[in-house]
Amino acid sequence: MSPHIAVYWHDLGCRFPKVEKVFEDCMIEALRHFSSSGMTTFIEQARFLGKIGHGADPLLIYLEEAPVIASEVGEEVLPSIIDCVHSMFRSPNGKAIVPFLQTLAAATRRLHSSGQLGHYLELVLDMMNRTTGSIHGHHQTHPSPGLPDFLKQIPMLTQYLSLEGIQHWVDYGICNYTDDPERQKDYFSFQSPDARAMFQKERQGTLLVDHERHLDLYLQALWQQQRRFIPYSLAFDELRKPMPYYDDLGIRFPDVYSDHNTVSGLNRYRAALAHMMAHQCWSSKMVVDNWSPFQRLGVELFEDSRMDYLMVQHYPGLRKILIALHPMPVEDDLQLTGISLIRLRLALLSRSILDPCFQCHDEMIKVFSARFFEVMQTGLSSSEAMADLGIAFITRVRNQTDLLPKVYFDNTEVDYRDDNRNLWIYIENSDEEECYDEPNKDQDKNEINSLPPKHYDEWDEKNNMYRPDWVTLYEALHAQGSPEKIDALLSKHARLAKQMKRLLDLLKPQDRTRIRFQEDGSELDLDVAVRSLIDLKAGSQPDLRINMSHRTDGRDIAVTLLLDLSQSLNEKVTGSTQTILELSQEAVSLLAWSVQQLGDPLAIAGFHSNTRHDVRYYHIKGFDEPWGDTVKSRLAAMQAGYSTRMGAAMRHAGHYLSARKADKKLMLILTDGQPSDIDTKDKQHLISDAHKAVQELDQQGIYSYCINLDQAGDAYVPQIFGGQYTIIDHIERLPEKLPELFIALTK
Repeated sequence: MSPHIAVYWHDLGCRFPKVEKVFEDCMIEALRHFSSSGMTTFIEQARFLGKIGHGADPLLIYLEEAPVIASEVGEEVLPSIIDCVHSMFRSPNGKAIVPFLQTLAAATRRLHSSGQLGHYLELVLDMMNRTTGSIHGHHQTHPSPGLPDFLKQIPMLTQYLSLEGIQHWVDYGICNYTDDPERQKDYFSFQSPDARAMFQKERQGTLLVDHERHLDLYLQALWQQQRRFIPYSLAFDELRKPMPYYDDLGIRFPDVYSDHNTVSGLNRYRAALAHMMAHQCWSSKMVVDNWSPFQRLGVELFEDSRMDYLMVQHYPGLRKILIALHPMPVEDDLQLTGISLIRLRLALLSRSILDPCFQCHDEMIKVFSARFFEVMQTGLSSSEAMADLGIAFITRVRNQTDLLPKVYFDNTEVDYRDDNRNLWIYIENSDEEECYDEPNKDQDKNEINSLPPKHYDEWDEKNNMYRPDWVTLYEALHAQGSPEKIDALLSKHARLAKQMKRLLDLLKPQDRTRIRFQEDGSELDLDVAVRSLIDLKAGSQPDLRINMSHRTDGRDIAVTLLLDLSQSLNEKVTGSTQTILELSQEAVSLLAWSVQQLGDPLAIAGFHSNTRHDVRYYHIKGFDEPWGDTVKSRLAAMQAGYSTRMGAAMRHAGHYLSARKADKKLMLILTDGQPSDIDTKDKQHLISDAHKAVQELDQQGIYSYCINLDQAGDAYVPQIFGGQYTIIDHIERLPEKLPELFIALTK
């Protein structure tokens, strides 16, 4: 143990041998995520867990999982977690501490924000207090029957339910089984039909965490932006429902949207996201110190309407979604008395601007709707122009009743619009307006420039179960180098390529089907062309479908080549000056050239790993990318490093391959060693996980085949791939063998 780490070991005051074995690794990981004060707090909390009399497990779990939680939602949540453990320790529920800590990291990844995690901790404590010692009136004498089982279900519950849905599910179990410990235990362990039925009932809506990647791609494609999504729950603020908003830390969205008025939950996220990005693109900040609250409401309305107008101009398909989501205010309610109607007037004006079919008879609303369109059609619209309109509208329509405490709210809330906090500038900020959401200046600026990570389960052979969301995988396009390097490698093997060309010509599909009567095609259909010319000369309308094309039948294969890019590829081949990596580049180049001759769709990707928290997946060639300089440049830049967590990479490659429409789907895995990683001491663990991944691929109709370069591969490759593998003893023959294996597998 290094001297620096030994100081932390001394402060921990622990004497558990199995903690000492992994302590240094845990500290190295913790130092990556904690500040110096955070490390002090972390060690103090770990010391407490080591002294509570429940053995080494709580301490071990905390040492491993706390850095993961801190990296996800920030180190400031750790005191709340330990407070929750304190409450369990002081109650008869000490046995719930281990399952609570074991599932906390998985829950954090799904909840995805410190606010959501805080609500989850409140939920756990509330359930514990309501079920501890409540049976038959014996207070605080026995533990909660269902709490440990409930905590074990948390990874699954957070995967499929919002926090509000989990709260409802828990409430049902407590209300119905308070006085029956056995049935309560069955409910919270999912053994009772009631538990499953209530679970299905609460599985409503579209969870943000399930569509984060989709929305991120939508954001990049349509708005050329990348932002972090931070969910919040609508279930824990009854007095004032929070609204979507964005700041320097990210975009705040409800954790779940249900379908509404024919609009899917996903389209509701898209509409809200588009509205925020419209503000980013076209709004400018305004000083509002001298505006009244009513004037600010008017300015908000016109600026939001301008955003909707511009959004629909750029993406016309949004209009139908926005109209469906915008409430339909009732104009007749303007006749009500004894109530403030300012929000109703604003909602009527907003609907009139958005929906051409909406008819409002109020004279002022018609006048200002027309003035809005006059400004927009000049092409000179701005936030300042909308401010002038908003203040003028409020001046004309405001009356004494608008000051009444009772306010009309029915059908006035446009929930796809954000709260507009980014529109305002306050010259003199009050204490209440102080911002506590300052971005972390130490945050890696490059962190947001890649796709959101994917989380994959990993198979635990010992316990015969999946570890939920265990592996974090990051994907990106591979960096580029010089394509001339690959051209030189192909020239080196020109003789081999010439021999393969003759074999490939025999494999090419010969059964071409002619498709006639095409307006656009690869060649002229002479019979139809002559007949059309005769019709033209005779004064008749000629048939313009004078071309034809061909479709090749008989070979429908999609192939993914997955390359192990671990550190061992940098080793020299015995008796050669080349590394295994350089030979792999030659072999992959020849294979890609061969597949190009056959016309089969081929994807190439590489992977390596640095613990379960950091599996890297690099796209080198996409299925629809041609074999050209761009792909060659990525191959030329390939580098090897780190370890080989194979199962997660295979699952991710299978995710893309399974989406291809092909009769046969083949995944080739080129590796030089067994699955391994620095955070896994049990060598058999990642082997069994990779075997499980092979089984999963087989269930998806994907045939996986391993090309292994390790002469000792017979000891473990059959455990993973069964009989679907080849071990190449003479690595120097890889450029020749790899294309040959592909031909043999696909002929």
